[in-house]
Amino acid sequence: MKILDTIRERALLFRERRNEYESLALRQHFASRYDIQVGLYSYGCFDRWRIPPGTVIGRYCSIARSSRVLDANHPMDALSTHPYFYDPSFGVVATDRVVKTRLVIEDGVWLSHNVIVTPGCGRIGRGAIVGAGAVVTKDVPPYAILAGAPAKIIRKRFDEETIARIDATRWWELDKTGLKRLVAERPGFVFAPSDTHVAP
Repeated sequence: MKILDTIRERALLFRERRNEYESLALRQHFASRYDIQVGLYSYGCFDRWRIPPGTVIGRYCSIARSSRVLDANHPMDALSTHPYFYDPSFGVVATDRVVKTRLVIEDGVWLSHNVIVTPGCGRIGRGAIVGAGAVVTKDVPPYAILAGAPAKIIRKRFDEETIARIDATRWWELDKTGLKRLVAERPGFVFAPSDTHVAP
């Protein structure tokens, strides 16, 4: 039966990943089987080996296939950090001694190539950009641009007034048709929201 389940899952993933931006079946599968919630139009995150259970990913996120989220560290208080000291499946300890964390990635986040998000981070705010090779060790505020190991904020993408104007549109709640309409009606704002000469 396990082999049959594996074959079915591979077939589903092969079929549905061709449209991972919009596939509701793919999102349902990851939610029910792996406890990974992925918002519409997000991509690069349908991988149970790189994205742990309990992760919540918003809409319109771009996640590089080389990025990885970690939900636990080896416990450091025992004599050793070896799995024998924390994993009961090896028969040395009676209970799991690993504390797992959960991560929320808000809407419109971009995790670039080789980003590692460690268990110290519980939230990556809306519109944040994490540069290639960064190691994220703590929460990330909305619209921040981070780089480095450990990741540090380089700057905000927009000033506070522009962020308020962007957030007022609630663009991340739009479907593809609504987004197309927003682009047609307000292209100046969509492509240059910090330009003060553009109407909000």
